[in-house]
Amino acid sequence: MPEGDVIHGHAARLGRVFVGQRLVHCESRRVPLAELTGHLVREVRAEGKNLLVEFDDGRVLRTHLRMHGRIRVLPRAHTSLKFRGPSLVWMLAAEHATALCFDAPTVELLRPNELGTHPVLSALGPDVLAPELALGEILSRLRAEPERPLGSALLDQGLLSGIGNIYKSESLFLARLSPFAPVRAFTDAELERVVRKARELMRRNLGPGRRTTPRGRIGPVHWVYERQGEACLRCDAMVRMQRQDPLARSTYYCPECQPEPAPVP
Repeated sequence: MPEGDVIHGHAARLGRVFVGQRLVHCESRRVPLAELTGHLVREVRAEGKNLLVEFDDGRVLRTHLRMHGRIRVLPRAHTSLKFRGPSLVWMLAAEHATALCFDAPTVELLRPNELGTHPVLSALGPDVLAPELALGEILSRLRAEPERPLGSALLDQGLLSGIGNIYKSESLFLARLSPFAPVRAFTDAELERVVRKARELMRRNLGPGRRTTPRGRIGPVHWVYERQGEACLRCDAMVRMQRQDPLARSTYYCPECQPEPAPVP
């Protein structure tokens, strides 16, 4: 699933070519997007893993790419595309660019009065990639679920938004924290450390190119993610993978670098 850095990257790229531009063609099989032909794009932004395109009449196109959705931007306006098919979810065309969204399972066209009460958007925790990190609010939300395993808590978009499996595993490894210990086992400084590390890694990967977490381009792309059975890049212990949560999401970790903390008295 694309994580917050990918969605923020899409928002920045679409914003550069569409904000302030008048749409010459819009279409979608899911929502009445054709009604917006002739309107201006006011803003393109990311909220967690949600891509939001706002138009001059206040309506907002919300897209969640989940596992298989993808977005492509083409130069110049296209109104007739020979590769248009069932996987094309929406299309926005302005004079100098065309954006295509494929295979996204979640697409909605929201009116302004629906944003504040939207069941997903209104429940999002602070975005890890927001211009100003709301660290106090994030810590307060994490502390509200003291028995939650930390690896699970970091994926809860209602506590903090934008982190997915990759950055959960990588930031916990770099912070030397166990994914399986409950939130109450960690100090505020430790929780702050892992949140800041996730933000740092995600910000480094906002641009195009392959997503990496170790610096440099030589060696493995990730510290532990998808490296089950390989040697830890720090200590040579074997990297492990364990499923967490009712959704059985994968967590990669080093048992030597990320030991269980001592019990809290």
